[in-house]
Amino acid sequence: MGAEALAGIVQRPVRSGLTMLGTVLGVGSFVAVLGLTSTAASQIGDSFSVLQNTTVTVDDTGASTDGSGTYQDPVMDFPSDTDDRLDQLNGVVDGGVWWNVPLRNPTVSARPDVTSASSGATDGTRSGLHVLAASPGALRAMQPTLSWGALFNDFHQQRKERVCLLGSSSAHLLNITQVGNQPAVFINGAAYTVLGVIADTQRLPQSLLSVIIPAGTALDAYGAPVDDPAQALIRTRTGAAPLIARQAPLALQPDHPDLLRAVPPVDPHALRDEISTDMSGLFLILAAICLVVGAVGIANTTLVAVLERTGEIGLRRALGARRRHITAQFLTESTALGALGGLTGTATGVAVVIGTALARSWTAVLEPYTVLPAPLIGVVIGFLAGLYPALRAARIEPLEALRH
Repeated sequence: MGAEALAGIVQRPVRSGLTMLGTVLGVGSFVAVLGLTSTAASQIGDSFSVLQNTTVTVDDTGASTDGSGTYQDPVMDFPSDTDDRLDQLNGVVDGGVWWNVPLRNPTVSARPDVTSASSGATDGTRSGLHVLAASPGALRAMQPTLSWGALFNDFHQQRKERVCLLGSSSAHLLNITQVGNQPAVFINGAAYTVLGVIADTQRLPQSLLSVIIPAGTALDAYGAPVDDPAQALIRTRTGAAPLIARQAPLALQPDHPDLLRAVPPVDPHALRDEISTDMSGLFLILAAICLVVGAVGIANTTLVAVLERTGEIGLRRALGARRRHITAQFLTESTALGALGGLTGTATGVAVVIGTALARSWTAVLEPYTVLPAPLIGVVIGFLAGLYPALRAARIEPLEALRH
């Protein structure tokens, strides 16, 4: 039976190739989808942002709000020595408190005269820039990169010095390019000496379009937060974030830790599993559709072959071939086509996964349970698709077939 089946496949190479195409696409999609999903999920787990994995924020949940969310009680629940308390926690690299200074549409200018301030001014005057208050610990936790100058420190904080830092965007808007001559900016007319310009920051990206002043200075000049509660920003060592998130509220408010809520980073394993599940579910449906198309193609081609070879079937039956021989021949042909399609599809899917991983500098991940059974899927598809045409061929009567 094998020789006859092979002859039937080889005699019609184009048809056989087109018949296998559906199985190739289906099996290839199956292998590629699972391989790419495993590879992408692995990258999420391996290269999960170290920045996020070492960042803890603490929200002031003790602040009372009205129905619109406006902060009603201008009293911070963070102690004045927040930086020192956080530094004492094992695993904390830097930490401190920051908030939006309670100024309504502040006007920030490079000149003392702000009477002509407008958002479209071109004379170094800008309204609408954010003014942030930050403790030295929060400033260090941001991991800023300076293009000019230096950061303010505990000295400026304790003495309530009128100094500030500019984000790169705010410095550009104010036409301040360097701080060697100690320029000043005026916040609603009050002068602040510019100590430095921040080119980039790892945390709190909004600071690049802001003016940052010491927290002690902000409390003395403008009071506690009004519109938004203060927030602590903590940079931890790798792996210490969950522990710090549990300890920080108690360290900052031993009597009422419920006034503060720590937010730990997202679990990278949970994120990886969620994305892996979503990707697999979606694309496996597409792979299943391709397999169904491949099965229909094999069944259709095998059935056409049975009709075309009715005379051949009748002659073989007349020479003594039994029904089971005819069934075995056509089942062997369809199964062989499915097996070839499965092998080709598996090779194609593996090549796609490896090629994508190389292009993105990833590590390809191919699970044995997805690659090894893939050719078998092609065999099963070919067998099931050829079952009906083979049984139909076996029912052909020799005398009737020879008349054709």
